[in-house]
Amino acid sequence: MSSLHRPHGSLRDSVDPIVLSPDDAGWTYTGLRVLHLGAGETRVVHTDEFEAFVLPLAGSCTVRVDGLEFEITGRETVFSRITDFAYVPRDAAVEISTAHGIEVALPMARCTRRLTPKYGPAERVPVEVRGAGPATRQVANFGVPGVWDHADKLSACELLTPDGNWSSYPPHKHDSASEHEVVNEEIYYFRIAGPDGIRPSRNGFGLHRTYTADGGIDADVTVRDGDVFLVPRGYHGPCVAAPGYPMYYLNVLAGPGPERSLAFCDDPAHAWVRARWDEQTPDPRCPMTSHEGRVE
Repeated sequence: MSSLHRPHGSLRDSVDPIVLSPDDAGWTYTGLRVLHLGAGETRVVHTDEFEAFVLPLAGSCTVRVDGLEFEITGRETVFSRITDFAYVPRDAAVEISTAHGIEVALPMARCTRRLTPKYGPAERVPVEVRGAGPATRQVANFGVPGVWDHADKLSACELLTPDGNWSSYPPHKHDSASEHEVVNEEIYYFRIAGPDGIRPSRNGFGLHRTYTADGGIDADVTVRDGDVFLVPRGYHGPCVAAPGYPMYYLNVLAGPGPERSLAFCDDPAHAWVRARWDEQTPDPRCPMTSHEGRVE
């Protein structure tokens, strides 16, 4: 097993499915927490030197921070709709409370500037259909530069891949600074739907690949619901959703650059694939969701 692959359960801390700091990952900026709160529960999270998004995976919550209160409608599962969210700054005490229970992700980044808390409405999240043919997927760009600029270091987005399709393809990297590329540490957090296409299930699976030109990293792994994969450098992709099992992943990125950017370079051996998309029809199953719910 690759040390970059953190299977479901390996990052658990008590009732919380994932607690991953930059130190745990072996890098500097990017982290992720996934919290589980039962019905009627309230939790206070101290952000310390990290900014974060409060992103419901399943359920709804109220977020209180710096004297502000945000009602987060949330969603049934990550496969049911695009969710609203909140941005919370570093050096804050963030109170999260829920009436009916929630599983909530806190993608985070170590940062220096302290910004104000802010609410992100679901209806303002751009939903992009990327690729074509079997490489068609949906991207919900809720926390990326140019869409959400209220952050110091943190970028995040959500990917939905129909069963049988490929995403994060062609393979690409962002591990050196140039006019075409920036340095970003990246986390992939996977959820895999079961046969109903809505509720996550450990029965399903997908595939993920990360590799470097020098051979220092060469990982081909099977990923299941709740797994995490760390990308410190190198080309990453594809992520393949097995037939019958739609795939979701949350991408969390941050790096040392003075400005947030997602600039990347394709693997030259596979970059030609993008031109082929002009000759192909996008998979009609995409988009799969919107802020209004599932797209049928």
